[in-house]
Amino acid sequence: METIAVSELLANLKNVMRRVERGETLEITSMGKVIARLVPPEGEQQEARRKLKEIARTASLHDVFSPLGEEWEAEKQKSFSKRM
Repeated sequence: METIAVSELLANLKNVMRRVERGETLEITSMGKVIARLVPPEGEQQEARRKLKEIARTASLHDVFSPLGEEWEAEKQKSFSKRM
């Protein structure tokens, strides 16, 4: 997590707010000490990213790419195209 001094925050408030709007979290420092944290609101996109990060910690790659004994729609189409 990046830190930013209060003086830099005040001088660049508009740009800093854009960064936070895009999802960054910043710690605000005064005299080298963290005094606050600036975080984006939990919107749908940020919530989805947070949940995906949580899932990514325990998911395995094969979980995403392996059908569970069912033929996938794309495979059905590929088989149909070969027959034509």
